Amino acid sequence: MTEDHYFTAEPASADERRERTVHLAGRDVTVETASGIFSPGHVDAGTQVLLRHLPPAPAGEVLDLGCGWGPLALAAALGTPEARVTAVDVNRRALDLVTRNAARLGVADRVRAVEPSDVDESATYAAIWSNPPIRIGKAALHDLLTTWLPRLAPGGEAWLVVQRNLGADSLARWIAEQSDDAGVPWGRIEKVASAKGFRVLRLARPVD
Repeated sequence: MTEDHYFTAEPASADERRERTVHLAGRDVTVETASGIFSPGHVDAGTQVLLRHLPPAPAGEVLDLGCGWGPLALAAALGTPEARVTAVDVNRRALDLVTRNAARLGVADRVRAVEPSDVDESATYAAIWSNPPIRIGKAALHDLLTTWLPRLAPGGEAWLVVQRNLGADSLARWIAEQSDDAGVPWGRIEKVASAKGFRVLRLARPVD
């Protein structure tokens, strides 16, 4: 897996589009994927584990952080008609695929795929779902989560999936120690499940 998959705004690899049938929100659907993005051939193992343990998306604003071609964003929109999903990624090819897949599945009016700089800094979310890009390195990952996790609305939940051998437990401890600019802790972090070498973490922000 090359750096091109994760971190490049304009992947260098050829933009070869292909259709895949995947299982999302309790149904089999056909989506479009391409080279130069994360896990173009299937729903990756970590995201599969996360999807099995996620509650239904809330009615309201949902953030898919590091969306790739969109399995989490599409599952949220398909599963909850009242959800409004913002799918964020730095990879423009991935964002195009999310937009095309949302249109293909009839949820284009409720899924917005954008680069991080295009998100209103005042936006908050009832839920944040993410298979975060651990391989960008600890400092960059901490910067990423520091940017987005404080945007949980009161009563909101962030659900993350992280490989155990890539620091899931140490990341959970780090999250537990964090607070926002006003000194308010991000919330209560707990391990919800372990499967196939992954940890599912839930961060719950208390109601003010």
